[in-house]
Amino acid sequence: MDLQCEQLERLIERFQQRRPLRTGSLIITLFGDAIVPRGGAVWLGSLIDLLEPMGINQRLVRTSVFRLTREGWLIAEKVGRRSYYGLTAAGRRRFEKAFKRVYSGVQPTWDGAWTLVILNQLDPDTRRDVRQELEWMGFGGLTPGMVAHPMVDRAELNATLQEQNALDDTIIFETRAQDSFASRPLRLQVKDAWNLEQLSEGYREFLDQFRPLWQEMSKLETPPPMECFLARTLLIHEYRKLLLRDPLLPEELLPSDWEGRAARQLCRNLYRLTYRGAESWMSERTETAEGPLPEPGDGFYQRFGGLD
Repeated sequence: MDLQCEQLERLIERFQQRRPLRTGSLIITLFGDAIVPRGGAVWLGSLIDLLEPMGINQRLVRTSVFRLTREGWLIAEKVGRRSYYGLTAAGRRRFEKAFKRVYSGVQPTWDGAWTLVILNQLDPDTRRDVRQELEWMGFGGLTPGMVAHPMVDRAELNATLQEQNALDDTIIFETRAQDSFASRPLRLQVKDAWNLEQLSEGYREFLDQFRPLWQEMSKLETPPPMECFLARTLLIHEYRKLLLRDPLLPEELLPSDWEGRAARQLCRNLYRLTYRGAESWMSERTETAEGPLPEPGDGFYQRFGGLD
C-alpha cells in the first residue's frame, strides 16, 4: 500500500501491531461512523474491501462479523449468494448511546446541581452490575453504595436502570445548585471519584498520535479519498475509546490544563478535513442490497457542531 501520508502509515502499523487485534471493535466503529448514516447495511465483500488497507485480511473480517452477529450486534440478510450486514435494534441502541458523545457539539452549561443514585437496596450482584453500567455512563463513586454525576440525562438514567430491572429499587436525589460550583473539597472529591489522571494520559497519547497526522494532511491540497477514509476511521476509533471512559464533567470541575479540550478540537478539525474524501471513497467501494450507498442524512452534517 503506497500512501502519501507518512504519519498515517505509522498509525496503521501501530494498529496492526496490537495484540490482540480487536477487529470487531473497529468494525463497530466503521458501522457507527460511516455505515449507519448511509442506510445502515452493507455487503460483507464491501467490509472486506474497506478494511483491507488496514492490514486486516478476509478471514479475520469474516470471523469478527460472525462473532458480532452471535453477540447480538449485527444481523445478516441473505440476497442470493451474498450476505448483507447491519446493526441489530439492540446494537443500534448501544451504538447511539456511545456515539452521541463522540459527535456532540458544545457542552451544555452546568447549573451546579448533582444527581445522586443510591444503590444500597439492590442485592449485591445487581448492585455491582448497575454500578458498572452507571460508571460507563460517567457516574463516579462517592461511597460503595452511591454514585453521582453533575450533568446526567435523567431520561437516559431512568432507561438504563429500567434495562437493569433496578429502577424501582434505586433511590435518586437531585441536589440544588451550589453557591460555589468548584470549591476545593469538591475538586478533591472529583479527583477521588474519577480517575482523571489516567484519562488525561490517554488524551496526551491521542494528541501525540493524531496531531502530526493533522499537520501532514492539512498541507495537502486535496487529501486522497482512501487516506481520508483510513484517517477518519482510525481517528474515531481511538477517540471513541477515550470518550467511553470520559465522564464529560463540566468545565468548572476539570483541571485548567485538561487535555480533553485539545483532543476534542483536534478530532473535530481532522474529521472536518477528511469527511468529504472518506464519503467519496465509501461511495466508490461500498454496496448495499439495493445498490449504491444512499447519501448521508442531515443529521450526519450536524456532527461536531456542523461539518460545513
